[in-house]
Amino acid sequence: MELTRSEMEIMDVMWETGTPMSRADLLARSEEKTWKDSSVHILLNGLLQKGAIQEAGLVKRSKTYGRVFTPTLTREEYFAATIFCHRHKPEIVGLFAALLRREDITPEDLDKIQELVRQRKA
Repeated sequence: MELTRSEMEIMDVMWETGTPMSRADLLARSEEKTWKDSSVHILLNGLLQKGAIQEAGLVKRSKTYGRVFTPTLTREEYFAATIFCHRHKPEIVGLFAALLRREDITPEDLDKIQELVRQRKA
């Protein structure tokens, strides 16, 4: 699944908020958007079709009800999936080695990664 720039902007808002959001919520919280307010419905439908979001219920707004949406995957799950959906897939050990060479990885991050590897082996 590959998302467009506008779809990524919506997903970023949803990931950062962490709660189900309505169309109105998205419009209110999307500060640096490249899309028009009138196209949010089209973007949400595209995200639904791609399986990036799902309906999470209804919310009452004045006299009407509106759908609320929530992501079906985390930001990290999305980026991990996009790495391996291209024709030129990286070799997994080489990818991990490249990630571990990053300067912004802390000793705490390394401890967490080590624990995840230990759990995966078990």
